[in-house]
Amino acid sequence: MSRDKVQPDRYHRQKLLPEFGESGQRAMRETTALLVGCGALGSVIADQLCRAGIGRLILADRDLVELTNLQRQVLFDEHDAAQALPKSIAAKKRLEQINREVEVEAHVLDVRAESIVSLLNGVDLLLDGLDNYETRYLLNDVAVAYGLPYVYGGAIGTTGMSMTILPRAAAGRHPAQRRITWDDATATPCLRCLFPEMPAPGSMPTCDTAGVLGAAVNVIASHQVVQAMKLMTGRFDRLDRSLYTVDVWANTTRRMSLPTPRADCPCCAQGQFDWLDRSPSLSGQTTTLCGRGAVQVMPAQTGVDAVDLPALADRLAAHGTFSMNEFLLRGRLAGETGEGGGMVEMTLFPDGRAIIHGVSDPQRARSIYSRYIGA
Repeated sequence: MSRDKVQPDRYHRQKLLPEFGESGQRAMRETTALLVGCGALGSVIADQLCRAGIGRLILADRDLVELTNLQRQVLFDEHDAAQALPKSIAAKKRLEQINREVEVEAHVLDVRAESIVSLLNGVDLLLDGLDNYETRYLLNDVAVAYGLPYVYGGAIGTTGMSMTILPRAAAGRHPAQRRITWDDATATPCLRCLFPEMPAPGSMPTCDTAGVLGAAVNVIASHQVVQAMKLMTGRFDRLDRSLYTVDVWANTTRRMSLPTPRADCPCCAQGQFDWLDRSPSLSGQTTTLCGRGAVQVMPAQTGVDAVDLPALADRLAAHGTFSMNEFLLRGRLAGETGEGGGMVEMTLFPDGRAIIHGVSDPQRARSIYSRYIGA
């Protein structure tokens, strides 16, 4: 008899569930999901799906790990924050320690119309780990155009909400064969059926103004994961077909029943993909980052190696203290003063994207970028 130790089945307790079983585990193993955002929601979603045995998980995030993230972002630790690692890279490293059977693919990038299509190869499911509405509306466009299920989620303060979107086929632009399928009788409203226009800047609370409780994040992310698992295993009959809202501090839970898809929806009825078809600004884009006291600057021309980081490090050495690793160039600008008299720090990525820390005015951030990096 062999003396080799028999390895236990890591999914044994999960497969004991009559709702799941061996067939459910096999279905999860065959699924590829794209998770956009690896912060509060995203780190919990990724952690749970990795432990549950998803086959392939594609991570995309533009941000770095900071100390203030650790209160709620479960995949990261103090070492990640001290090293200022990109969140997707730190998440991949941790997930591979949790479950090496899962294929994890990490992308350090700002997900925009011109970059998201390259991430969709083989994707069965879209997962929302975001903190901004613009990218959510882009994900909604992608879900409708490509016929992909989209599990939306958001959390702020002590509240959060989640909704599963199964787009109808009428407006689909890319009717590819997918593993997760449904008919129009099963379809739900898309995001724009319920919220036709994106909220105006400054009209909604952010984690800067309202804070965020880690427990609220965990509740919403867990709800998203369960809905995703139902989709992966074909249990559409058990989907939560509502806009699920919870306030963990007030001890309240609400479910708003979803209506049928709107006949006049600009996206899923009329096929207008305003975010997916949006052309990049000729002057680039700036985005104020939630909870960061920082502004992201995206140049008009980007690419995998749009910027020569070693050459730029040499050039910036005269203007401050900078250090570089394989993912980014980061440092403090000696000639700039941030808001409240603090320091101005700059993080630059190989695609030309930069995060200017210590300022919240997009015009000032672009001015700093132009002076030190170029137009």
